Amino acid sequence: MLKYVNTGVVFQEIPDEVTLAVNISNCPCRCPGCHSRYLWGDVGEPLTPLVLDGFIREYGDDITCICFMGGDSEPEYVDMLARYVHKAYPKMKVGWYSGRTRISSAVNKADFDYIKVGPYIEHLGCLKSRTTNQRLYKRASGDGFTDITYRFWSGKD
Repeated sequence: MLKYVNTGVVFQEIPDEVTLAVNISNCPCRCPGCHSRYLWGDVGEPLTPLVLDGFIREYGDDITCICFMGGDSEPEYVDMLARYVHKAYPKMKVGWYSGRTRISSAVNKADFDYIKVGPYIEHLGCLKSRTTNQRLYKRASGDGFTDITYRFWSGKD
């Protein structure tokens, strides 16, 4: 069972969305230089559809997207939660920040509106760096995705 540690309304994780970021624990990636080491342990509360319902009731129209920050230890469960959100709240977008280089073939990528892939590699930088190995994709028409990582880059580096 996935567990979450905390949540926060964020404005920079998903371009053009007001996003409720759900920080998921028990991260198996353990990237050197990680800024969220507190998520490495198996801590927090179970993340269930009922818990997501509570978040959506609490934040209501103030958010346009829910983004799962982690969950790489149980990708099929993250996928199930994404399907649930889309079915129960058709207007809500769903994102997933994964530290893996590829999404598991057991996951239906079309269940997500946004997917970030790539471990954090300190010398390459985060999404804001033009040298980053990480990529954020937005679902395009059908099951295709478009790389929108450039949206994080400023005009100067």
